[in-house]
Amino acid sequence: MNKVAVLEGLLFVVGDEGLTLKQIEDIIDIDEEDAKSLLKELQKEYESDSRGIRISFLADTFKLTTKKEHLSYYQKLLSTPNSTLSQAALETLAVIAYNQPITRVKVDELRGISSAFLIKKLLARDLIKVSGKSELPGRPNLYKTTQEFLDYFGLASLDDLPKIMSSDKKDEEVDLYKSKYSESE
Repeated sequence: MNKVAVLEGLLFVVGDEGLTLKQIEDIIDIDEEDAKSLLKELQKEYESDSRGIRISFLADTFKLTTKKEHLSYYQKLLSTPNSTLSQAALETLAVIAYNQPITRVKVDELRGISSAFLIKKLLARDLIKVSGKSELPGRPNLYKTTQEFLDYFGLASLDDLPKIMSSDKKDEEVDLYKSKYSESE
């Protein structure tokens, strides 16, 4: 098994959270020297001009990050206005709108998938903003919608958001074979 590839996959999966050296050792089941060696080998591969990412050591964790020399392209991507929002962006925006203020981790938890890129896009489009810091460990950002969000959807206030219908029929059995339609003879 290629442990450098395993490390690369792990760094990709954890995204913005990153991995500590100790986590790398424990997950791959290697000692500290081997973990450092794997990191150096992967860093060397990313130094090539043909690669768009690199490994950075930030806040005691190793993370995959973009190269600074490509910054203007990333800014262009995030600031390019699209006429419509993707389904994933709409879902992320709805989670924020109905649960604000909310942390990115809570958004990820509710969606079941990472929302980091979508939150950056929504911030760039001024549909959401950072409204403060959570009291949770690490003091993550809290997000909420903006006036631009209300304008985009033609809402006067958040009270105009459609109400979420709660289903009290959780335990009600449904006969999938019965139909309200009948065959005509």
